[in-house]
Amino acid sequence: MSTFMPKHLRRSAAALSATLLLALAAGCSPSPSPTPVHGSADAAATGAPQTAMAHSKLGDLSAFRSIAIDVNTLVDSGKLPAAKERIKDLERDWDQAEAGLKPRAASDWHVLDKAIDQSLSALRADTPNPAACKAAMAALLKTFDALQNPA
Repeated sequence: MSTFMPKHLRRSAAALSATLLLALAAGCSPSPSPTPVHGSADAAATGAPQTAMAHSKLGDLSAFRSIAIDVNTLVDSGKLPAAKERIKDLERDWDQAEAGLKPRAASDWHVLDKAIDQSLSALRADTPNPAACKAAMAALLKTFDALQNPA
């Protein structure tokens, strides 16, 4: 602001600027509605309805679930070696997040960890059984949904 401007005008200009910035910030804020996690591909993969998902006690599990959807899609298409490779991403990300997630809800963390382990075991079997892999992935996705949408 100019040093030639009287003090009362500088205060008014500052107040007006602050008001405009707040109005712009309020108008540009995203809506508070939850981000839908179930996309059409997710719903098709799991048969789940397209609804907004709440976060579990563990927090936002959508990144992990997204990997599980990818694995499930590969399993459904009979690409078990590719599914075995992709589930490594879930295992790695889940293990890396353990320290942050587990303290939030240890029992929920163990439930999901067990479901992930069962999927890993099914896909890493010496001769993976497609039906067992499908069942393990269905159970894993059901666990994600149960934790994110508790009854």
